[in-house]
Amino acid sequence: MAATSSRVISLGYSPREWQRRCHLDKRRFTVLALHRRAGKTEWAIMELIDKAMRSTLDMATYFYVTPELKQAKTVAWDRLKARVSPLVQFGQVEIREADLAVRFTHNGATVRLYGGDNPDGMRGVRLDGVVIDEVAQIKPEVWAEIIRPALSDRKGWAIFIGTPKGINLFSELFYKAQDLEDWHAARYTYLDTDALDALEVESAKRDMSEVQFAREYLCDFSAAGDNQLISLSDAEAAARRLYRSDAYDFAARVLSIDPARFGDDRSVIFRRQGLVAFTPKVYRVIDNMTLAGHVAQEIEDWQPDAVFCDAGAGSGVIDRLRQLNYDVIEVDFGGKPRDTRFTNKRAEMWYDMAAWVRAGGAIPNLPALKLEMATPTYSYDAANRIKLESKDEIKKRLAGGASPDLADALAVGFAQPVAKRQRAAIMASAAPRREYDPLEALR
Repeated sequence: MAATSSRVISLGYSPREWQRRCHLDKRRFTVLALHRRAGKTEWAIMELIDKAMRSTLDMATYFYVTPELKQAKTVAWDRLKARVSPLVQFGQVEIREADLAVRFTHNGATVRLYGGDNPDGMRGVRLDGVVIDEVAQIKPEVWAEIIRPALSDRKGWAIFIGTPKGINLFSELFYKAQDLEDWHAARYTYLDTDALDALEVESAKRDMSEVQFAREYLCDFSAAGDNQLISLSDAEAAARRLYRSDAYDFAARVLSIDPARFGDDRSVIFRRQGLVAFTPKVYRVIDNMTLAGHVAQEIEDWQPDAVFCDAGAGSGVIDRLRQLNYDVIEVDFGGKPRDTRFTNKRAEMWYDMAAWVRAGGAIPNLPALKLEMATPTYSYDAANRIKLESKDEIKKRLAGGASPDLADALAVGFAQPVAKRQRAAIMASAAPRREYDPLEALR
């Protein structure tokens, strides 16, 4: 209902129960996973209309954003105009076809459609609220570099709606929302909305693959895609496993390190023994000498049978540890694999890590680690070798340039098989330790 000074005008919207709950259960940032044909576009349009009509802000601006502008025009423009048409008759709303916008005359608030295929068109705008539809297909920079900063002036709100499609911006935001105070996440499957005929659902289930149905109708982020090496459900299962110490203490101890490559990356140290990977130690903004000191302390405390370190960004760490007389195996992610089925060492290590997970491997229950392990996709090169999605490609696909540092650190430990050594032999090789003196040879 919309109220004017002398009458109440119906906009013809009667929300279903799930829609009513979603209108009420929101925070500043809200992520809603909804099945196909649930009615999410209708819900989003009414949410924007309601906020625009009630706004007391000067020239309030609200956006409805889809991956492409033509998609916004197809699915939302006619619906938006139809909903406000009763207000147009009484001069309460102006429709601006050229701008794909509607303006409310009583307060100057505007609702406008945009496409993520022209992100620069949204730059420089002060936003009070936005709905981003089909988030799984939105380029991460549209949110991180354009829309999010535009909400800062007046602490605007954002709603993300869509259907799961593997690991991407949508899944990242959905899981992030579960841990932050000003974020809210909810999931509505076809069983929750009562929006579809039961026979139609059964027909769709028959015609679609299991993964497709799980994503489209059950809103399952963990449903593995054909090109996922480790599914989110595999990672979730690994995080639920618990082993007593006698189930792994006979196995070799492996220490693996992935030093940060760039300022926003993390340096990670992982312990793994048999089927158990322990909680990693994570460092931000740390130099190689300090990181080497932490690794040295880990070696002294845990006495691993092998220490692996990424050579790409860790050459300084490796050199320092060797100066201190520690035995470190450098691993070149882009180097030659032992198995010719893979394009490089990184693909081989991740494949072995995936096999370890499926064989019963247990990981710490860290949401970031589980998502990272399920993130990289794989393909085949011209020689039919397995190729893993690179770190740089992943950073482009996820919001804020996220990098899979935790998962890569665990994967480094699968560079080669490790046999358990006698503790006495390890202790002997580890002592005595002394500070490296670069001028010793000249004295």
